[in-house]
Amino acid sequence: MSERGNFGTKIGVILATAGSAVGLGNIWRFPYMTGQDGGAAFIIIYLVCVLILGIPGMVAEFVVGRHSGANAARAYYNIGGRKWSLLGYGGAITSMIIFGFYSVVAGWCLQYLFASTMGQLNGDVTYVQHYFKTFSSDPLKPLFWTVAFIIMTHLVVVKGVRKGIERASNILMPTLFILLFIIVVASCMLPGTKSGLEFLFKPDFSKVTRSVFLDALGQAFFSLSLGTACLCTYASYFNRQTNLVKSAVQIAGIDTLVAILAGLMIFPAAFSVGVRPDSGPSLIFITLPAVFQQAFAGMPVLGYIIGVFFYGLLVLAALTSTISMHEIGTALFYEELHLSRSKGAWIETIVCIIIGVFCSLSCGAVDITVFGKSFLNFCDFITSDILLPLGAFFTCVFVGWYVPKNIVKDQITNWGTISSRLYGIWLFVVRFICPICIGSVFLHQLGII
Repeated sequence: MSERGNFGTKIGVILATAGSAVGLGNIWRFPYMTGQDGGAAFIIIYLVCVLILGIPGMVAEFVVGRHSGANAARAYYNIGGRKWSLLGYGGAITSMIIFGFYSVVAGWCLQYLFASTMGQLNGDVTYVQHYFKTFSSDPLKPLFWTVAFIIMTHLVVVKGVRKGIERASNILMPTLFILLFIIVVASCMLPGTKSGLEFLFKPDFSKVTRSVFLDALGQAFFSLSLGTACLCTYASYFNRQTNLVKSAVQIAGIDTLVAILAGLMIFPAAFSVGVRPDSGPSLIFITLPAVFQQAFAGMPVLGYIIGVFFYGLLVLAALTSTISMHEIGTALFYEELHLSRSKGAWIETIVCIIIGVFCSLSCGAVDITVFGKSFLNFCDFITSDILLPLGAFFTCVFVGWYVPKNIVKDQITNWGTISSRLYGIWLFVVRFICPICIGSVFLHQLGII
């Protein structure tokens, strides 16, 4: 078995772990959720949820991962035995399913990057709608881009923690921010963007309902990758000097900043051409191509550049997330099966390609359904609505009530070398507040409340 790696620098820890959280959920899901749930009021509630649920939940997974220094299944087994190792195995399986269908959407982003570069998209919404429908239902093109994206991820992960994941994160994350800032500046300089900025930053609490609160809680939960075993796996590569609480705050801050910048990128441009902010999931692939072409109609070259940059940004964001998803299974396979890292990575890649193929074909090329849902939508449902909340819920129960307090406190305080003033508050939140909040999201997703 290959020697286990670890992150080499503090910035590498932050960028790699933040990259695992920053993804299409920030740049795709967050803006349309904000649009559907009233704008600024939703963002304020979301920020509160990140503090209440996100950061304490991240630290809980960090505690398990760094203490054991092993893959997710082994990490839970080392502390809680066989029954608790199911949490680690469940997280690994969940991440494989997510990686499979996530790569289909990431493949669409690759296709749109190619189409934008070739000048194949124009400002006609009807044309773009037809383009997306034709492309997504084609049996071969989406399949090609899905597999290509999974292989891209594989090529990073197979090189290891420092030479692969950390090195890629140190390049991808700064590039992502540069592209994001360029598009934000261009979007905010358009005429008529004031309404978009007001929508994003002027709260209207009359629109807040219980559903909006639970949506914000769920978005915070999913955006930070809680319940996938990703944070646990990455924490197993942390060194003894890494401040877990400080790292969680920094990572949550970067993740939230990207989400808000995504709003600044999209809403001013959308409002400038009179597009509704609640366009839903179709925002990225149907609405925005037309928005960018129309918004920059007087400057076609700039419109072309912004379109290419935007889909390049989506590809980078997707890649930073799938790298972490791939690493969860890779670490489990090569450590538990005593294989080389390369063989472990190939097992993960092949499994995810198989899932991705079925998900891609189910989008129109072949009628593949499970319980009345397309295979892709079923994978999304079973992970987002069931497996992720359950994983995060039981992780909080495990760390808050089962893991010996001395282990938890040693991890939080770096064996007594940093302040423990927040330890009591954090433990209370993980024991009581997080399970209640996660339970509420779970019941809401199932339509029970």
